[in-house]
Amino acid sequence: MKQSRRESNKDIKIVVGLGNPGSQYEGSRHNAGFRVMDILSARHGIRFGEYKFSSLIGYGKIAGKDVILAKPLTYMNRSGLAVDAMVAWYNLHPGSMLVVLDDVALEQGRLRIRAKGSDGGHNGLKSIIDSVKTEEIPRLRIGIGMPNPTVDMSCHVLDLFDKEEIPIISEALLRAADAVSVWVEHGIERAMNEFN
Repeated sequence: MKQSRRESNKDIKIVVGLGNPGSQYEGSRHNAGFRVMDILSARHGIRFGEYKFSSLIGYGKIAGKDVILAKPLTYMNRSGLAVDAMVAWYNLHPGSMLVVLDDVALEQGRLRIRAKGSDGGHNGLKSIIDSVKTEEIPRLRIGIGMPNPTVDMSCHVLDLFDKEEIPIISEALLRAADAVSVWVEHGIERAMNEFN
């Protein structure tokens, strides 16, 4: 299923999970997107076996459709560099991908799917929008909740979930993986109707 440069295939779906590389960030709130990619990888037997576009890449199928799972290794604030390279290589409109990310503005465990919109203050999504030069990027946000007022925002997103938060976020990550599968098979409207 690997495509050569500029060979457009509108049937390919790219799912990009945002996060930060490195063991020190594993399990952090900001790495919710990476964790959804890992769930999808395990469910569908899609192995992250290639390093391309400054990302770990897995090629496979979900619901019989060609899918690329991607985990950019550029660090969160430079995610757009990886995504722009993918979009250019496959000659796709950014609307053919789904970005999976954390969201502090959403109640913990809630999902929000949108076909387009602003970055909502998320630096990873901002980098992508700036790089591909459009806000018409489908995105799946996973609520991680706001920090306690005494906690710095960057510390909050880079920290691990508290023990009592783990069941809530674990369930949300599984539902997010379900939502990705619905998006791949049926499109953004169906995914929005089922999971928002």
